[in-house]
Amino acid sequence: MFKPVIGLEIHCELKTKSKMFCGCPNNSDETRPNFNVCPVCLGHPGTLPVINQKAVESVLKLGLAINGEISPISRFDRKSYFYSDLPKGYQISQYKQPFVEGGGLKGVKITRIHLEEDTGALSHDKGNHTLVDFNRAGVPLMELVTEPDIKSGEEAVAFAKELRLILRYLGISGANMEKGEMRIEVNISVSQDDRLGVKVEVKNLNSFKAVEEAIKYEVKRQTEILGRGAKIVQETRGWNDAKKETVSQRFKEESQDYRYFPEPDLPPIELSRLNLDNLKNEIPELPAAERIRFEKEYGLTSLQSEILIEDNHIAQYFEEAAKELEHHTSNIKYQTLFNYLTSDLFGLMAEQGNILKDFKISPKQLAELAGLIIENKISSRIAKDVLKEMVETGDAPSSIIESKGLRQISDVGEIENVVKKTIAENPKAVEDYKKGKENALQFLIGRAMAKLKGQANPDILRKLFGDCLSK
Repeated sequence: MFKPVIGLEIHCELKTKSKMFCGCPNNSDETRPNFNVCPVCLGHPGTLPVINQKAVESVLKLGLAINGEISPISRFDRKSYFYSDLPKGYQISQYKQPFVEGGGLKGVKITRIHLEEDTGALSHDKGNHTLVDFNRAGVPLMELVTEPDIKSGEEAVAFAKELRLILRYLGISGANMEKGEMRIEVNISVSQDDRLGVKVEVKNLNSFKAVEEAIKYEVKRQTEILGRGAKIVQETRGWNDAKKETVSQRFKEESQDYRYFPEPDLPPIELSRLNLDNLKNEIPELPAAERIRFEKEYGLTSLQSEILIEDNHIAQYFEEAAKELEHHTSNIKYQTLFNYLTSDLFGLMAEQGNILKDFKISPKQLAELAGLIIENKISSRIAKDVLKEMVETGDAPSSIIESKGLRQISDVGEIENVVKKTIAENPKAVEDYKKGKENALQFLIGRAMAKLKGQANPDILRKLFGDCLSK
């Protein structure tokens, strides 16, 4: 039986104000081609690079977060190859002395993390022309290389997603794959024993779905080749998303093909002179620890915790709101808060095409709404209307409820009168209920709730209907 062995190379553009070796803005949202450029990132003769300290510190933070070993001395190297989006004819990268070695994540060992500069971007017009935009050239680009510890496309995606979360929690990269801020390359080999087979690299995968599909395709392709007694060719392949297949691009280069040598224009960096303790102190609670704490402190399920932690801004918003509910004794307070955040508020965000930070609702206001529901001062139906009003106006829920007269009716006698009237007006539904049709009861509750303008507690309504209909 053939077994796949997979390693990943993940490139992430770092979130710095300027590029890696010059003062040009690092702005992935810039749409004007060749706007954020200068003689340094365009590779003009006689220009000299200067190291971006923020980019170096970002890589070190990630190294500390994954328990990697920080090299005491690191240096940059020249990686020589010729391509139209590489203006100098070489890339400043790292080879023998990267910033970080070792560490691990999701059970996968890390080989190294190094820093380099990104290339430009190519676009092809409808004719026979290729256009080059150098806005991206020189952007700080971190590369993380794993050991070949991964066994499936699902494992590869789980690793990459966790890495993206950590990058975002650290604030060092947006890691938006649709913008090219995070690109994944997979190295895949297939063998029948523990020895590594011939490696094939699939380049520049720009979505998690593409990563999983490319791995599955390539494992199947290699297995079929070996199954008929043929040999795998070591090569670089690309992913054709339309045809859902990998396609050969070129034979795989080896390190000697790049003619690495120490970058003569940059000195070695003594990382031991940096204050690593300060960088450690800047590392926030990371996703793995936060998952455990959310389940323990707030009684959330693992799936609920995952939904919040997927976006650290959402997780922080939930926590700030949860603190406002600490004085409540209800055992459903955090579940209520979670439901209105991830169902109703997320729904309004999707409708309006906004993200949470664009909304006027503060965590304190959402907590206040959840508290009113818990205290049975408003029904869940009213809460939905109040939330919409909060989104539109930014007003506190209590002021909206008072101004619109939406407070829940607590007079049981008043509710019971409406129940009796609803029963009298709907004999067919009453007859259906008595025949065992449960939907008929829900119909009656809905009619009564409409008469009460949504201001009754559904549980009280259900009990009163049950009492009246059993007589």
